[in-house]
Amino acid sequence: MNYENKQQLLDEINKTAKLFIDEFSELSESDKDKFIEGVDRTPAQMIAYQLGWLDLVKSWDDDELAGKTPVLPAEGYKWNQLGELYQHFYHIYQDYSLQQLIELFKQKLAIWNSWIASLDDNTLFTKDARNWTKPYPSAWPVARFIHINSVAPFKSFRTKIRKWKKLNLNQ
Repeated sequence: MNYENKQQLLDEINKTAKLFIDEFSELSESDKDKFIEGVDRTPAQMIAYQLGWLDLVKSWDDDELAGKTPVLPAEGYKWNQLGELYQHFYHIYQDYSLQQLIELFKQKLAIWNSWIASLDDNTLFTKDARNWTKPYPSAWPVARFIHINSVAPFKSFRTKIRKWKKLNLNQ
């Protein structure tokens, strides 16, 4: 992650987000909750994971700006309980159709983009610019948290959904 400015970060987020979410456009509704051996999540869970993290990271900053102390990773969860947190994300979105999940992803991505656009370069690229980043690796500015919770999983989950689709065809 070596972004020189906010626009590079936004461009990478939007490029990887589009590649990720476009993978779901040809899936049928009947496949959204289908587990495939060799892939650890259903298509719906893959999108729910992204939705959960988009909300969560932005909420840390929102809480700090509101004068609250953000709870990381989330209220009621510790970093060694991420599996349970992911189950929580899946539960929140379990009743959404695939099309609703895709649209919600696009809406939350627009909110994410607006949030990032509102941050100045000092906040994005200077370590410890926000209190919620201070207990974590000293080399992690806000932009690093943004990257590891958007660009990185958009890429890795694109690989997952592509594998899911390939294995689904072979069944």
